[in-house]
Amino acid sequence: MAIVTVQWFFFGFSFAFGPGNTGFGSFQFSVLNFHSTTGSVYGLLPDTVNSQTIPILAFAGYQASFAVITPALISGAVVGRMKLLPYMLFVVLWSTVCYDPICRWIFSPLGWLHIYGALDFAGGCVVHLSSGTSALVAALILGKRHDFDPKNSFDAHNLPFTVLGTGLLWVGWMGFNGGSSLASNGYALLMGCIGSVIVYGWLKLKTRYLHFDDTLDAFSCHGMSGIVGTFCTGLFCQIDINSAGANGAFYGNPVQLWKQIAAILVTASFSAAITAGILLPMHFTFGITHTSEDQIIGLDQTLHGESWFGPGHHANSSKNPANSNNAGNAGIPLAIVNTAAVPPPAQLKTQV
Repeated sequence: MAIVTVQWFFFGFSFAFGPGNTGFGSFQFSVLNFHSTTGSVYGLLPDTVNSQTIPILAFAGYQASFAVITPALISGAVVGRMKLLPYMLFVVLWSTVCYDPICRWIFSPLGWLHIYGALDFAGGCVVHLSSGTSALVAALILGKRHDFDPKNSFDAHNLPFTVLGTGLLWVGWMGFNGGSSLASNGYALLMGCIGSVIVYGWLKLKTRYLHFDDTLDAFSCHGMSGIVGTFCTGLFCQIDINSAGANGAFYGNPVQLWKQIAAILVTASFSAAITAGILLPMHFTFGITHTSEDQIIGLDQTLHGESWFGPGHHANSSKNPANSNNAGNAGIPLAIVNTAAVPPPAQLKTQV
């Protein structure tokens, strides 16, 4: 949050929404330096795209929330095995050369996909598809966790994520901006149902056949939901609901569906290429993945020297902590201690 907010303040917003061409902005709005004009609102240049009563500084702050959350979603795919400093560097680079351009292309009225007619009112492509695709690429580059077992499916966790995917489709794409809905309430509900089925089906397919280690299913929940929501927008959107949008394929404008597909293809391919271009050089030079030993011991211990045992129960070595509560297993990492050797509570009580 802090990294991207600072980046957004210095040049991120200017790259995405500042004066420039259809592909990229400029440094003109760097450090949020907006020059006052005679037609300003509250002393600031007004946002001519949204409400005329909203100053551009408020708009910049609003857009910062999207800029912050997007790279954070990627962390869900690499948690537990990516080194912290490389991840911080990745966030800065990815936000600058991936998120800012995509945001420019789709959200900015000067962007080429916006001019082309692609619709994205609340981040289906800009936020969810870009982060989901990048999360998938990052997970493939980093490899699997030391104890990853694709058959050990946590269905209790998958179901809430599927419900969240449905919520993202309905609330995010249909009503997030309050008044900028693209389709009727019935179609919004239908889109949510379609999305939930597809996301759940993808989760099952991934678990059974694909076996890549996306720790928190970032691509499944965000990438797939972004694809479904953006695609369905091209089917169900109506000018009667939102005059700032367009009619979809079911309302006499099949070209809109192609525009949505084009936005999906551009966002996914660009995000994948940029993510690979950032992570692969780092991976083959100074390394971005924690060793299996560090993962087994636990990153709290290896990175921060902290133990869940608390004060008075620290390990003898940060690289090979002993289980101080089990003298018979001294020197064995906590994660692989044979707990069967510990007597049951009833036997312990008898011994005492």
